[in-house]
Amino acid sequence: MSTAIVVGSGPNGLAAAVSLAREGVEVTVLEAADTIGGGTRSSELTPGLLHDHCSATHPMAVGSPFLRTLDLDRYGLRWCLPEIDCVHPLDSGDAGVLHRSVRDTARGLGGLDGRLWQWMFGTLADGYDRLAEDVMGPLLHVPKHPLGFGRFGLQALLPVGAVAGLWRSARARALFAGVAAHAFRPFHRPATAGVGLLIVAAGHRYGWPVAAGGSRAITDALAALLADLGGRTETGVLVRSMAQLPSADAVLFDLAPRAVADIVGDRLPGRVARAYRRFRHGPGAFKVDFAVEGGVPWSNEAARRAGTVHLGGTYAEIARTERMIHVGRMPERPFVLVGQQYLADPQRSNGNIHPVWTYAHVPHGYDGDATEAIIRQIERFAPGFRERVHGMAVRSTAAFEAYNANYVGGDIVTGANTVAQLVMRPRLALDPYSTGVPGMFICSAASPPGAGAHGMCGANAAASALRYLGRGHGKSGRTAGPRSAQS
Repeated sequence: MSTAIVVGSGPNGLAAAVSLAREGVEVTVLEAADTIGGGTRSSELTPGLLHDHCSATHPMAVGSPFLRTLDLDRYGLRWCLPEIDCVHPLDSGDAGVLHRSVRDTARGLGGLDGRLWQWMFGTLADGYDRLAEDVMGPLLHVPKHPLGFGRFGLQALLPVGAVAGLWRSARARALFAGVAAHAFRPFHRPATAGVGLLIVAAGHRYGWPVAAGGSRAITDALAALLADLGGRTETGVLVRSMAQLPSADAVLFDLAPRAVADIVGDRLPGRVARAYRRFRHGPGAFKVDFAVEGGVPWSNEAARRAGTVHLGGTYAEIARTERMIHVGRMPERPFVLVGQQYLADPQRSNGNIHPVWTYAHVPHGYDGDATEAIIRQIERFAPGFRERVHGMAVRSTAAFEAYNANYVGGDIVTGANTVAQLVMRPRLALDPYSTGVPGMFICSAASPPGAGAHGMCGANAAASALRYLGRGHGKSGRTAGPRSAQS
């Protein structure tokens, strides 16, 4: 039987492990922290309330081509949908409202803007499952559905500004801008529209659900499935060098590229080591979890029913603040994401005290305190919020990196979404998951298709590992662990 070690137990590490175990590979997952899950961990960050530590809302995970094959509901994973997916309020009291239904969203935008939204996202949502098969892997490949992939690719290559500029109303432009800002890139750069287009299309196909019982339910379910397949997970094991690993036929790293370079050391080909050490990380996130009595008193009624609320004002304001954080300047009014997961999953609350999840976009490695800036942004659209706060838990960019070493400088998407890194993530190669060392692969969000709890980076890397192993039947006869280093 072939054997494999997976270093890291985030969604991608566990997805890789499950993929290998399904093909008969004996898999061990090693996790440095005391609990599994990476960015999907959840716990009581404030007394009596369940908070997601990082990843919270999952339009890309619920429609993941890999996760959908696993029947994870048998292991306790249940998706819960809010009444409204996302709201982007404006100072005027108006708001862009994103419903799961393309038609309902278009109706809310009205007129020409509504018809344009219907035209742009109706086809994308209808064909999302086919599109996902092509975009949730390496960019350089022969597409299974070339027409749909080509149409999407032409739109995705545009700057956010070019797409947002098609709409006439402030609410429509801001609604798209808020979703596109998830890419942490300046809006005037080419190929920045793709993330926004894909998330909106995924949401219209599947909604913006949360996992019942917290995002940890995603990786708990994967770990339970892995155990049923004979795999093992060990926590509290910090891997610093290959010498710590037992002999194995394959090793997969759910780690940032620089960490892989540090562990593998001189065994990495020089060109790969240079690429991994040059890998660029993007802006950071500064997170505050609140315990709020009665919920957030939004001025806009729809925001009170939305699972996600984007705070950044108009398109022009968000574009300005995203430019600022990329040059290392902290905006007075940063872009803030607010998660109200308890609306879809009430078990997270304690009576009338509710967990409210927020983070602000800040410069890479920002060493200041953005707590007050986040509170002011919420107060801007929900006067009286401050008086309702009963407690809070703060996580700075440094704390994010301490929590998960992949989040270098607070970069929770594990790598800047530059044009170069969209094509060469984490390096230019026909197989971007290969480290250049036989039997060793990278499977973190630094590899295609990037951030999210969809597990596709892990599943794709596992496919590369299975090809190396002769589809899991151990035909390669080569080892990736210390045994091969000594041979």
